[in-house]
Amino acid sequence: MQELFNPKSVVLVGATEREGSVGLGIAKNLMEGKSQRKIFFINPNTKKVLKQKTFNSILEVKEEVDLAVIAVPSKFVEQISQECAEAKVKACIIISSGFAEVGREGEKLQKQVAEIFKKNNIPLVGPNCLGVINPSVNFNASFAPATPQKGEIAFLSQSGALIDSIIDKSILESFGFSLLASYGNEAGLSLNDFLKISLKDKNTKAIAVYLEEIKNGQEFIKIATEITKIKPIVVLKGGKTQEGKKAVQSHTASLAGNARVYSAVFKKAGIIEVETIEDLFLVSQALSIYPKLETDSGWAILTNGGAVGVITADWCSRFGVKLAEIPEQVFQQIENSKKVNLSFSRNNPLDIIGDASSESYKISLRALLSQEQIKGVIFCQTLQTMTNPKENAKIIVEAQKQFPQKPILPLFLGGKITQEGVNLLKENNIVTFNEPRDIALIASILKAVGI
Repeated sequence: MQELFNPKSVVLVGATEREGSVGLGIAKNLMEGKSQRKIFFINPNTKKVLKQKTFNSILEVKEEVDLAVIAVPSKFVEQISQECAEAKVKACIIISSGFAEVGREGEKLQKQVAEIFKKNNIPLVGPNCLGVINPSVNFNASFAPATPQKGEIAFLSQSGALIDSIIDKSILESFGFSLLASYGNEAGLSLNDFLKISLKDKNTKAIAVYLEEIKNGQEFIKIATEITKIKPIVVLKGGKTQEGKKAVQSHTASLAGNARVYSAVFKKAGIIEVETIEDLFLVSQALSIYPKLETDSGWAILTNGGAVGVITADWCSRFGVKLAEIPEQVFQQIENSKKVNLSFSRNNPLDIIGDASSESYKISLRALLSQEQIKGVIFCQTLQTMTNPKENAKIIVEAQKQFPQKPILPLFLGGKITQEGVNLLKENNIVTFNEPRDIALIASILKAVGI
């Protein structure tokens, strides 16, 4: 689907300079990548948009068009679709709403439009969608408020508005995406098609999905089962309650279906189902970065605060995360270093107590990672006067390079003072956590994926 996610030429039907309009948002986003592709604007009511010449119709564009983006009122879409077919465009995105999601008349119009593209063998995204984004080639064919940074997560969503908000969050928290696609009413390409695209995309390591309905369940199970053997899929399902189902019907003209059936389908296909937006991206990030654990793993909790160790152990127990028996030689090694307060606890969690220096953390962390039965370490840092978050972050980065097959999950509790350490970890592609519950969830999923 090169024409869809990395086109050489794009036509925007509905380009405008009207402030606050969808057409202006898409035009601005497309122009960010103008050095990498040809961009043509269609608007018969003005001569220029963003200082670029406009055409009256797509038929006036005499060059080959890879992708047409349609952002005009729904009543004009059928005619423009015919013109796209006549111009032999290679793919099309219909941003416009006013189709099956608004009732029978809209559904009828949607079928007519879809038939045009099907008859002419032109892949169609939408209608009623945000568009698509490929950050790795600076391509943004959407009206999202910004283009996110490059990353390794493909985000596929029936909801365009959810993508908008997630992009904003990703910029603040410095995580990126390989592909983003809002597929809307699925009159043409469906979620199944975008899953196949994500599988083939070399930049994608994990796939995050927000869905309300699966239109072809058997095909979905078959495709997802094959993909999850290679790349993890994490799903957040909308419309799981009666009230949610009603909202879904008016949102994307979908039938939400029985939540238990969907959960069973996800489990059968090897998909990880989550319950919150926060978890959707927390889990996807972790699975795009950390190695799969091939055994029922033994984890160690390393902490400078007893309470945090206890709370983390509780959450590990709830999520079925196995804590390892720490060998006596680890305690002996720590004691012999004479760099760690001798009041440290000889248990798991391993509490090196509140006065722990960065050197104390370094010695303890490496002693744990060097043990065969310890498959990963949960690194808990609470903020004391002698705590150095940046130095502790450096220790984690160095240790992760030395032990690449053993995930180190950092729990940096705090705020302003800890931020420098958190930023350093993010710069080195290490996910950070600020809740014991979240870190235990990820530990449990790494185990489940490996098994």
